Amino acid sequence: MTIPPGKTPTWLILGASSAVARAFAWEAAAHGAALLLAGRDMEDLERQAADLAIRHGVPATPLRFEARDLASHAGFIADCATRAGTGAGDGLLNVFLAFGVMPDQGEADADPAIAAGMVEANFTGAASVLAALAPRLEAQRGGVVVALGSVAGDRGRKRNFLYGATKAALLVYLQGYAARLAASGVRVLCIKAGPVDTAMTWPLPKLPFMASPQGFARAAWARAEKGSGNAYLPLIWWPVMTIIRLLPTPIFNRLNI
Repeated sequence: MTIPPGKTPTWLILGASSAVARAFAWEAAAHGAALLLAGRDMEDLERQAADLAIRHGVPATPLRFEARDLASHAGFIADCATRAGTGAGDGLLNVFLAFGVMPDQGEADADPAIAAGMVEANFTGAASVLAALAPRLEAQRGGVVVALGSVAGDRGRKRNFLYGATKAALLVYLQGYAARLAASGVRVLCIKAGPVDTAMTWPLPKLPFMASPQGFARAAWARAEKGSGNAYLPLIWWPVMTIIRLLPTPIFNRLNI
């Protein structure tokens, strides 16, 4: 990661208890970045922070964060900005947004509360915390925001179309967010992730092109070092989703995907 002179890099990991976020935090720590590990499970975050600090010799701080508690986001980001600024220079804050939920489509259809909770966690909460972050990112005139999207957002599929809708909404939000921040030198990257071997996908049938959290995080870090816009990870999903997007609707609707 290119660091402007006089800046100290800090990565804010939102949803830090997930397997992908853990692996990305490891990558960031291995490259010498300070860490703010944010999530709901404070016991887990405290253990993770202690381990990363010992193994990599970097500051690692656990922070309580609730994506659905929108009223708390402004105060939470103010705290993060203060913590990022306690190092040398102005404290360059980068962001890895990895929280989200994926209940079964049938459960969401049957229970409006489950459906609303997925929308709140996957889109509304993400948009809220990113909006709170924007002034800080503009002021520091640099940094990168990496958000975990999904190939499910490319086309509504009968098995998980509500989840896909939340990820599609996030992608459109990030496109506008990137346009807003471009003049400030902030890069925004939306990773369209294929299935990753995590607790979210364990209940599902065996999925093609499954990535390990560690391999996924390494690829995400490499992409974040130099890129912005959208990126399919693993890359194989680019041709796969291109075909799926181009299928005629009558054919697509007969597929059990």
